[in-house]
Amino acid sequence: MHEFRMPSLGADMETGTLVEWLKNPGDAISRGDIVAVVETEKGAIEIEIFVAGVLNKWLVQEGETVPVGMPLALIAAEGEAPAASPKPAPTLPSDIVTKTPPSSSHTPTPAPTMGLHTETKKPAPPPVAPQSRPVVQSAAGDRIKASPAARAYARKHGIDLAALAPGTPGGAILRADAERGAGVVPAPVTPVAAPVRKSKPGIDFDRMRHAIAAAMTRSKRDIPHYYLSTQISLRRATQWLLDTNGSRKPETRLLMNVLFLKAVAHAAKAYPAFNGFYSKDGFAPAEGVHIGPAIAIRGGGLIAPAIHDCDQKTLDEVMAALRDLVSRVRAGSLRSSEISDPTLTVTALGERGVDAVFGVIYPPQVAIVGFGAPRLFPVAHEDGGLVAETVVSATLAADHRVTDGRLGARFLSEIAEKLQEPEKL
Repeated sequence: MHEFRMPSLGADMETGTLVEWLKNPGDAISRGDIVAVVETEKGAIEIEIFVAGVLNKWLVQEGETVPVGMPLALIAAEGEAPAASPKPAPTLPSDIVTKTPPSSSHTPTPAPTMGLHTETKKPAPPPVAPQSRPVVQSAAGDRIKASPAARAYARKHGIDLAALAPGTPGGAILRADAERGAGVVPAPVTPVAAPVRKSKPGIDFDRMRHAIAAAMTRSKRDIPHYYLSTQISLRRATQWLLDTNGSRKPETRLLMNVLFLKAVAHAAKAYPAFNGFYSKDGFAPAEGVHIGPAIAIRGGGLIAPAIHDCDQKTLDEVMAALRDLVSRVRAGSLRSSEISDPTLTVTALGERGVDAVFGVIYPPQVAIVGFGAPRLFPVAHEDGGLVAETVVSATLAADHRVTDGRLGARFLSEIAEKLQEPEKL
């Protein structure tokens, strides 16, 4: 029996709120299936599972906030029998009786009785397996957007969420909306518009800013950063892009940022000391090169989900992966594997017109590479004259506990060399 646990979706994550189960007890599960949605300071994240089997039972209900590592559900492996219910405890002499704990709205799965029984002196009944809950949908078949509290209240009072309207147009149905549907509270009288900080339910930008600030503060406090920068000629890369994109439709054209990502991925493969994680046990290089491009979220905030095995993908595959990530970041539908395992972050602010960006390492990573805006600069030619050439400022912020400036300089040089042969990326 496999325990499906609350995953860690970043070094700064301590707890997560189970927003919604997407699989019910008895459902078959395959590797890579999305089984739940968890909310963190960074927003609502779809959680994948990497074992196959059958969901045996939930251990945590929707709306509960639990620490990282806590079991959320039990998964029976293929061919494995479901977990047996514990047998009733034997009746023992009254001098070992314990009082029944106070009741609560949440009834956890009974733990083994360890030979104890309650004041009623009756054996404890076997636990009841959680019932499959219906997926609330609208008439058109779309999933209803509702908060966990609203769903719980609706189930308890038999309210049809599909018949309710959210208090905010286009927003999620809240508990107050469900209470109005039950006649507990009166309908609002001409609500006054208030500033909305969310672009969609599940992303709270105040919480995200707080999480980013906490992570960056810890990074600057605990990680001894060193910084390097270099100027990289993009003459060949620019010409190669023009030639390659000239015969392509707009939706299949490549961006310069894709060449940056691929060059960094190749350099990280050659210099694994910049591609991995630092923990209390020291540095451990990552098995794969999972580059995390920094993506701006509409409304505020940055997130750097992983492009897995970036060094092994073609430029077109990296471009497709980048487009997919950007669209899903905007929609707030990232997956746990994309958040939890980037091995090296790349930030490019060229579209903002800055000449250079010096990043802050996101722990437990040990480096971040930055690219500024490509610009025309006068460059000395071999014949002694000056020519105008497209140049970009590339920077490296790295962890001095793992590498030093000499190795960092070689790493940046490797990136520059890769960009001189774009056809080989």
